Amino acid sequence: MNKSTLIHKARAFCEQRGARFTPLREKVYEILVAKHGPMGAYELLDELKETESSAKPATVYRALDFLLDFGLIHRLESTNAFVACYHFGCNHPVQFLICDSCGDVVEIQSEGLQETLQNQAEQHGFKVFKQTIEAHGLCSDCKQSEKASMEEKQHEC
Repeated sequence: MNKSTLIHKARAFCEQRGARFTPLREKVYEILVAKHGPMGAYELLDELKETESSAKPATVYRALDFLLDFGLIHRLESTNAFVACYHFGCNHPVQFLICDSCGDVVEIQSEGLQETLQNQAEQHGFKVFKQTIEAHGLCSDCKQSEKASMEEKQHEC
């Protein structure tokens, strides 16, 4: 889905729920969609200031709170960063693959994971309302780079 279609869909999603997708909220969401990766609040603020010179940290945090509340973005707890959600409008379990080398983030839906977690929680009398799992490692590109680097070092010996 292209950026403008996603922005339009997000705007309609908010309006259907009686919420205002203000120009500032839209701009913060647009920045995250364009980034295709995680961004911290102050990184967002820096980018926002390019078009909104009066933007302050509180401005960004209010927009992020709104976007989180409506499921338009996700917060990566381990890195305190935010990523756009491309399939908002449904309550879904979230799993992220986070590359510790380049910072790339991929949202996945692992088959059976939610059911397994739910079953184990119920065995303990626990009710799960929200689930986010973050797995850290290396993406395929960084894994290839690391492998090539290791092979190069071996040839040096």
